Amino acid sequence: YATFRDKLLPGANEEWTVKVKGPKGEKVAAELLAGMYDASLNTFRSVSWAMALDPNYYSSRYWQGQRGFTTSTSNIISVDWNPGVISFYQGFDGLNWFDYPIDGLSYNYFGYSRSRNLQQMDGDSFSEREGVMEDMAAMPNPAPVAVGKAMPGKSTKDAEKSELKESSPDEANDPTDGKPATGGGKDANLGDVKVRTNLNETAFFFPQLRTDSEGNVVFKFTMPEALTRWRFMTFAHTADLKVGYKEKDVVTQKELMVMPNAPRFFRENDQIIYMAKVSNLSDKDLTGQATLELFDAMTMKPIDVELGNTQKLQSFTVKKGQSAALSWSLKIPAGIQAVTHRVKAVAGTFSDGEESSLPVLTNSMLVTESMPLPVRPLQTKTFEFSRLVNNKSTTLRNHKLTLEFTSNPAWYAVQALPYMMEYPYECTEQTFSRFYANSLASHIANKHPRIKQVFDQWKTSGKEALLSNLEKNQELKYLLLEETPWVLNAQDESERKKRVGLLFDLNRMGDELARAKKKLIKSQVSNGGFTWFPGMPESRYITQHIVCGFGHLDHLGVTTVRSDKEVFEMLEKAVLYLDSRIKEDYDWLIKHSVDMKKQQISWDHVHYLYARSYFKDINIRSGCNEAVSYYLGQAKQFWTTFNKYNQGMIALALHRGADKVTPPAIIKSLKEFSLKSDEMGMYWKGEGDGMYWYQAPIETQALMIEAFDEVANDQASVEEMKLWLLKQKQTQDWKTTKATAEACYALLLRGADYLAESKLADITIGGMKLDPANDPSLKVEAGTGYFKTSWSGKEITPAMGKVEVKNNNKVAAWGAVYWQYFEQLDKITFADNKLSLKKQLFLEENTPTGPKITPIAVGKVLKPGDKLKVRIVLETDRDMEYVHMKDMRAAGFEPINVISRYKYQDGLGYYETTRDAATNFFFDWLPKGKYVFEYPLRVTHKGDFSNGITTIQCMYAPEFTSHSEGIRVKVGE
Repeated sequence: YATFRDKLLPGANEEWTVKVKGPKGEKVAAELLAGMYDASLNTFRSVSWAMALDPNYYSSRYWQGQRGFTTSTSNIISVDWNPGVISFYQGFDGLNWFDYPIDGLSYNYFGYSRSRNLQQMDGDSFSEREGVMEDMAAMPNPAPVAVGKAMPGKSTKDAEKSELKESSPDEANDPTDGKPATGGGKDANLGDVKVRTNLNETAFFFPQLRTDSEGNVVFKFTMPEALTRWRFMTFAHTADLKVGYKEKDVVTQKELMVMPNAPRFFRENDQIIYMAKVSNLSDKDLTGQATLELFDAMTMKPIDVELGNTQKLQSFTVKKGQSAALSWSLKIPAGIQAVTHRVKAVAGTFSDGEESSLPVLTNSMLVTESMPLPVRPLQTKTFEFSRLVNNKSTTLRNHKLTLEFTSNPAWYAVQALPYMMEYPYECTEQTFSRFYANSLASHIANKHPRIKQVFDQWKTSGKEALLSNLEKNQELKYLLLEETPWVLNAQDESERKKRVGLLFDLNRMGDELARAKKKLIKSQVSNGGFTWFPGMPESRYITQHIVCGFGHLDHLGVTTVRSDKEVFEMLEKAVLYLDSRIKEDYDWLIKHSVDMKKQQISWDHVHYLYARSYFKDINIRSGCNEAVSYYLGQAKQFWTTFNKYNQGMIALALHRGADKVTPPAIIKSLKEFSLKSDEMGMYWKGEGDGMYWYQAPIETQALMIEAFDEVANDQASVEEMKLWLLKQKQTQDWKTTKATAEACYALLLRGADYLAESKLADITIGGMKLDPANDPSLKVEAGTGYFKTSWSGKEITPAMGKVEVKNNNKVAAWGAVYWQYFEQLDKITFADNKLSLKKQLFLEENTPTGPKITPIAVGKVLKPGDKLKVRIVLETDRDMEYVHMKDMRAAGFEPINVISRYKYQDGLGYYETTRDAATNFFFDWLPKGKYVFEYPLRVTHKGDFSNGITTIQCMYAPEFTSHSEGIRVKVGE
């Protein structure tokens, strides 16, 4: 370092010179990376620019001594015998395996990182190493505050001449010009103090500085004004990979320093003790005065009186090398968005000041409460929003009451068809899904012209119909969609729906159908089976799935299956292939002399019987009849050993085989095990909880619909089960192309009668009848009949909490009422909803037996330094996707967990991120159940604070929302 000072004044203008030399002190042309940042950031993540390029050597030869009476031999270790090859690694985030054994290795709790060997050109070689790799990828990338550049032609002497003479603190930064503070430091002198405002944590980052002809690099920068220790790092390299690294510590300080200890934010109606300290680094004791000045950050108008800062001026005495505490009592009023706080101190010839701004969070939070409106076919039902009807709060202020309703949710099935048609993967199952979707769409468009008119309306004007449920109702969400981790999912769903109009273009459908058919034929091997991906051996399950799919299309009356000669020939080959596989299984049993009277049938045999039952007109392959008859008998005898999905398949297969006894018994059993809910319809508990294809929940429900429809002709139960299937689409996606195909098939059984239902529901709210059919302001969506309307402020009355809905269609309908209001946080009461939240604070204390937590009772006074634990109990009665939970925090508390990361506990994975005012939890998948979350806080400030509430909302269906009650805390001595 030709020019370097390890003690700088805040805000100083600096010009430093770095000289780069070769191994023998010669001049070299090099590139220099230089950076300096606040060393306190190392607490969160350290930075390393080291690069080890020196060769290393190792030998596999060794000396080994053994126990007991034996001989030992020596091995020659030869220098340079086996030089190691230097490898360069790129670091990646490690997976936390939570002691789960992977590939025979036991990964510890803190996980391993996965790094890639860049020397492996084929890209297939990976190596595991312990710990998180520290490399330049981990380094923060802040914007530089100055532009560094090389200064060619400047010699070392010139650089030394240009070195700045370090000025004294009095000369460089003291506004009093060395004059003593008269009268012990009057306010007039304090008004002249220069205030530090540039508190950037990065001084500079210059990645491409180059040496001049003398090997010097000269760069200029302005030091930030924070009083702290800085880490100065330099890394140089030449074109032939000679490298050098060096670092130094730099401190910015003054003889007199004032350092505020402000919270992260203020909240309306809070009382807080604002604290600061004055430090004396001079060689004598100092006596002076300090002041706190407060301004409205928007207008810079003084607001000391509004915040109760009537005693702005304080005297202090601080011994040399020590600090003195300062404090001001503040009360935060409503109506101010942000506060600029300025602390200044003067003692003799020394002075200092610091200024920054804090947001003021409103204590009247916008709360959204909801009441779902599920209505069965041709049902009239009255709902009461009891919290609105019985509202007695004097501080509550109504914001908006919103009603939305969908008269025909069955259209969601058709809206999902583009998802199957355009799924990106090229496996046979996805190819068949495209064939399936195009065949079904073509059938609907040709058979029901009125339905096609709906899609034409969507294509030309119905933009709202093409919006994802994630993007609708933005004003009802606590978090903007663009700020959530699942924004891409929303965009993807929107794109799928925007293609609905294109999907029903007859020319396009014909082209897509032909291409999908060509790919399917190509993926069928010579024996009739289908592969999963090209080049793989044929898959029995994939073949059975495709045969089932063709059976569904045939069952729905789609003519493509039998009218297209190529398609039907392909289907015949697949069916005969499956006959051969069932015979192979039967022959294996005979060959191994198993007990044929015991259960020998498994899920894949049941799947075969179900798929085969669609095509009774295709004769069973010669020699396979005995095997098919045996497994039919096994299904009849052992159907009780299978899960509900397979039982439904057995019922359908036997029913189509003219069995009049077993199928009704299966349906009776299924009905006895079913659950019924007024909102959810008819379903089975625990079905679909597994990783195998026959444990999939959507496919299971779709199969149940088909079985009850065909075997029992129980249309009442069918409608109940369709309601459950549609409700799953309300709170989550249908997951896969296969699940979507099965759901569409089940919902469109018995033709497209569901889709033809076009009557709008009659809705009366607060005695006022809505007329969506004749009211153009409601903008009813074609097909679904979806509309939304709202009332604001004083228009909202308690009587509007009563809603009557008359469903005029033969299909279930649903909607919701959202009530949004402003209420003081500590007066918000617990919302008992489909999502249940309870929040509690605990004080953690050390005892002789270890840490102990005790609930914080009402009126309990905490102390600065206390450690708290937040406990949130979440309970949900259904599976949900894309859920956001936000836990607010008091202004006088500081989070201990500050690193955002993915966590896993009790079978639930989620992402936790800490922000200034709250801790956020994101769940992409939240199974029904009860969950407990805990995280620690530290008390930092005295005062009387609102701790806010905890809110939760399903981003896919905003009507599913809830919150905890408000908590108020006091912190004293």
